[in-house]
Order: sequence, then structure tokens, then C-alpha cells
Amino acid sequence: MLAQNPPVSPSAYDPRLTVHWLVREDIFAGFMINDEARLAKGERTLSRLLIERPAEKANIIAWQGWAALTRAVYAHERSNESQFGKYYGKADDLYAEADRLAPTSQSIAIIIGGSYAVLGDRLPDKYRPGAWSQGYDMYRKVWKQQSKDLDSFPVHIKGELLAGLAQTAQRTGRNAEMLENLNLIIEKLPDTPYAARARKWEDNPEIAPRTSIICQTCHEPGRLSARIAALAR
Repeated sequence: MLAQNPPVSPSAYDPRLTVHWLVREDIFAGFMINDEARLAKGERTLSRLLIERPAEKANIIAWQGWAALTRAVYAHERSNESQFGKYYGKADDLYAEADRLAPTSQSIAIIIGGSYAVLGDRLPDKYRPGAWSQGYDMYRKVWKQQSKDLDSFPVHIKGELLAGLAQTAQRTGRNAEMLENLNLIIEKLPDTPYAARARKWEDNPEIAPRTSIICQTCHEPGRLSARIAALAR
């Protein structure tokens, strides 16, 4: 079930800003630096957007799933397993609903896959295989749709897609597939943080299970405010 939505005043959100632009920084702060206040701000924005932008319901629900998964991780790391179960179940339900509403959506697959990629290692041991498996499936879904356009993507999008493919392959025991994606990263993204980390994995395979190659150029703070300022001009 979704949280009760607050009363809505006239929208302050520029319609040129997507749902992703409006919530990404706050949701990312929730898992990157464990900023609960920013995570809560993102959740409030999503509740409001659910009313104001009904056409974007699937994307909004998927982001709510990411927020719930983050709260599940918080609970687990505080040894509050009842709260963990509550939020993990909520995330699972929200992801299932988002996928039902938009089964071919690349953005939904990226949100779901990305959330498991960055949070999978912080889950209880018994939940990790399922989380990584879902993450792998989502990245493969995106790859099938986007692989032909890979060379046209900017560094961040290209890097995060290939890194997500490599990391979820590694975490699910698909080592040959992981190596294929590491080689693609080195070929397609030379002289980038992605290639540097891919080489480390190739040279020292023993570090791969306990390190990450995703979020090498993650969204730095202030991108939303800069984008709003640019639109105002």
C-alpha cells in the first residue's frame, strides 16, 4: 500500500523537470551518505508527484520502491529485523506494481536494477542472491533495448549500464559474462574511472566480490539546483 498522500497546493515543480530530476539527488543521498532527512524529502516529493503527475505513476512508484529498499537497509544495519521485513516487503510490492504498470519501460528497469546494484551488498545474507538476480534481470532487460545505441551515450549512462551488467553478472556467478562486460568497459570508456576499476577487477579478481564498480561518476550534489537555474534563464 502507498503512503497517505498530503494535501496538494498549486505545483511548484517546473513541468520541464522529469520525475527523475526532481527526486534523484535526495534519494541518492539516502544511500550514498545515509542522509535520512534528504531521503524523507525525496519521499515527500514523490507523494506529491503521485497526485500531480498521474501519467508518471509507474516511475514514481519505482522511486518509492528505491526509498523503501533504502529504509530496509537502514533497519537491517540497526539490527531492527521487523522493520527490515516491513520495508523490504514494501519495496518488493512497489517494484512489482511499477513493472506491472510499465513492463517495457527502460527507466523502471534502470531504477530497480540500480537500486539492487547499490544496495544489494548491504542486505542480509539470505536476501542477497534474490536481490542480485533481480538486478541482473533488469540490467539485461535494458541492455537488450539499448545495446545498439551504446556508442551514442554519454560517459555516465554508458558507464553505469556496463558497470551494472558486470557487477550483477559477478554477483550472480556469471564470471564469463562479467569478463565480457569488463572488456567492453575498457574498450568503450578508456581513461575513465570505469575503465580503471574494470582493470583492477581483471588484474585482481579476488577483490571483485567485496568491491563495486558502479557509481563511479554518480550524481554530484547541486545538479538539480543548477538545472533549475538554467531553465529559469
